[in-house]
This record gives sequence, structure tokens and C-alpha cells, in this order.
Amino acid sequence: MGKAGKALRQALETFGISQNKLAVALGVKPYVVFRWFHEQTDPSAETAADIAKALQSLDPAAADEFVRLYLGDYLQNE
Repeated sequence: MGKAGKALRQALETFGISQNKLAVALGVKPYVVFRWFHEQTDPSAETAADIAKALQSLDPAAADEFVRLYLGDYLQNE
């Protein structure tokens, strides 16, 4: 487990977005976000895209940070 959860945790903490607020924006139960946040499970790639979209609606800078942290290594190789 890991990279998505770490990226999510850092983005939420940096931009002051609660796990519950993200859960509401995603339309999922709060425990789902809790499990990603605490690296108990990893979101699928499709769900990671949904997370970025939800963060975009809450705070575009948080979405950018999540994507940078999650895909940064890949994006730098492009």
C-alpha cells in the first residue's frame, strides 16, 4: 500500500481538507477515504482520477498537489 495514500494524506493536510469533505465530494462513505488516507487500501487508478476531480472542485491547488505527489515521477519522465 502506499503512494496514493501518502499523496492523498499530504494534499488533504496541506490544504486543510477533511477526509469527510472529500468523501462527500466523491459520493463515498467516509471510511473509504479513511482507509486510503491511512494506507489500509489503495484506490484504483480510475478512483485516483475521481479523487483528483473531487479535489479540483474543492481546491484546484490540492488537486494539482495530489497529482504531482502521486504521478510526479512519471510526469517528470515525459
